[in-house]
Amino acid sequence: MGLDVIIPVYKPDKKFDKLFVRLLSQTVKPDSIILMNTEAAGYSCADLEQRLKRLMRRQKLYGKKQVGVRLVPVRKEEFDHGGTRRLAVELSSADYFVMMTQDAVPADDYLLERLLGAVREEGCAAAYARQCAPFNASLVEQYTRLFNYPTVSCKKTREDLPRLGIKTWFCSDVCAAYKRAAYNEAGGFAQKAIFNEDMLIASQLIELGYSISYVAEARVTHSHNYTLAQQFQRNFDLGVSHAQNRHVFAGVSAGSEGARLVRSTLQYLVGQRRYLDILDLFLQSGAKYLGFFLGRHYYMLPGRLVLKCTGNVGYFEPHEPAQRKSEQADKQEVREDWQ
Repeated sequence: MGLDVIIPVYKPDKKFDKLFVRLLSQTVKPDSIILMNTEAAGYSCADLEQRLKRLMRRQKLYGKKQVGVRLVPVRKEEFDHGGTRRLAVELSSADYFVMMTQDAVPADDYLLERLLGAVREEGCAAAYARQCAPFNASLVEQYTRLFNYPTVSCKKTREDLPRLGIKTWFCSDVCAAYKRAAYNEAGGFAQKAIFNEDMLIASQLIELGYSISYVAEARVTHSHNYTLAQQFQRNFDLGVSHAQNRHVFAGVSAGSEGARLVRSTLQYLVGQRRYLDILDLFLQSGAKYLGFFLGRHYYMLPGRLVLKCTGNVGYFEPHEPAQRKSEQADKQEVREDWQ
């Protein structure tokens, strides 16, 4: 059967250490953990190899299964949300793979078991986990996570489009499992994507007749306390993704879902009498809306302004192709199967 976990990493912090250790103690262990490491000073593949070895020595593994670790170097100017993940999948031969981000910490030892159980069901192509905000997250962020990741699991199909709209395609590579056969049938992650590579492939899987499962019992701790500038940039890139994939998003409105989130959050904050948080909500919502609106119309903006608005300058600046051939990546791997 085979199960690999794929994680793009860039200057990983202590959250990544917790994530890595939790993966080693899962009730269903991966065959390999593939780390696409965007190298930086002090965070080369050699540096990361030594760091992971120390973590593995301290971790007592349950059972006897060996977990392989594969480090693949990625140049910063070559990183791409779609292309880098696509390359990582090409390096894997597993029937199932889990995409994660470096700051998504499994809440318990059953994460992979629960995701795998869902995605192995007949007709299911992908299953994504519930994201829970930590206690130190802002109240707006905590409510946003609960709004987008409720406590009840569900399964989404093409028949849900009239009812759920764009939420039908919602799937997050913060933590999501994929069935490789379905992934291949859908054509894989986009070669080049500034954002939304998970929703783009989810829409293709839905159109092919597969289902996407949301598994509330599979939980990761993950949230961001973005500044207003970061919210603006993130939503600018989201708008660019929508503009570049009009054939996917035509006929479904992202704005109505965003407005529903704002209304729901406002009602919650009023009920809690958190009036300062209401101001925070309005400021963040304004930054999101402005960023998304400009991103949707980025092609009308001067190039210099686009570079100031985006959080991914390298996506717009000319550089070498983001996609490296599998043979090149194999040659540059630092180490595989350390245990």
